Amino acid sequence: MAPRLFIVIPCYNEQEVLPITAPMFLEKITSLSAAGKISEDSRVLFVNDGSKDRTWSIIEDLAKSDEHYIGISQSRNRGHQAAVLAGLMEAKDLCDITISIDCDGQDDINAMDGMVDAYLDGCEVVYGVRSSRETDTFFKRFTAEGFYKFLAMMGAEVVFNHADYRLISSRVLNEFANYKEVNLFLRGMIPLVGFKSTSVSYSRAERIAGESHYPLKKMIALAVDGITSLSVKPLRMIMGFGVFVAMISFIGVIWAVVTALLGKSVSGWASMTSIICFVSGVQLMCLGIIGEYIGKIYMETKQRPRYIISDRTWEK
Repeated sequence: MAPRLFIVIPCYNEQEVLPITAPMFLEKITSLSAAGKISEDSRVLFVNDGSKDRTWSIIEDLAKSDEHYIGISQSRNRGHQAAVLAGLMEAKDLCDITISIDCDGQDDINAMDGMVDAYLDGCEVVYGVRSSRETDTFFKRFTAEGFYKFLAMMGAEVVFNHADYRLISSRVLNEFANYKEVNLFLRGMIPLVGFKSTSVSYSRAERIAGESHYPLKKMIALAVDGITSLSVKPLRMIMGFGVFVAMISFIGVIWAVVTALLGKSVSGWASMTSIICFVSGVQLMCLGIIGEYIGKIYMETKQRPRYIISDRTWEK
């Protein structure tokens, strides 16, 4: 039996681009179904991330016009990663495979064919990987590629030049549901689940309409989330720096004592310098050790809801 596919599409203030790309997603489902690769009752699932424009009303109209369109709406804006997660968790018990993709039309929809083929060949996760960044500015290309390299250096397991365009089977999603982190960075969390995976290369185009919702500020915030949710290496670096400073401080103490014995220092200077150097080094080292524990607690104990669904276009 052909697998049932849900295309999960996060939407935030997409009233300009949604009427253009929605038919493209429907056409892709139709073509894959006609080729016998997916089931005829596959769906396009839109996730409204607390949009302030007409995005949700457009999704409702689409759902009324064709049964292949369905949608859910979050109670408020919670960010791109939470929107993707909400769609995946909503779909995991309703389908066999999901493909998450942005609404703006930049990711090549035709790459879905290769993703489904890879799934039919036995892969449970298929990553969409950009073959080039020619459409990006030099600054964005430099910072984005540098970010992936920095994550790898920090010990995080990520797929280079992969964002959130990927196929995931329901089997993987059911296991992924056991991950309870609130500080989400999906492109780093999915590889942690394991299972057989591969990648499909594609070229990214310019945004079809509207404006990007990922300015530099949000990109930096996502980078910080990625590093802090996947690695405690920065905390270990702080501890290592503290040990280094403590060693330098010890040398400074010896130097201060020798200077005092030779009578070449101001009265009281040696003792004050020794105390300041020693205490500073110890404080940094202790801060690193405490930070190691705080980092683990921070990553494990948050229990706030990651998303809240306020509306659906169908009765669950």
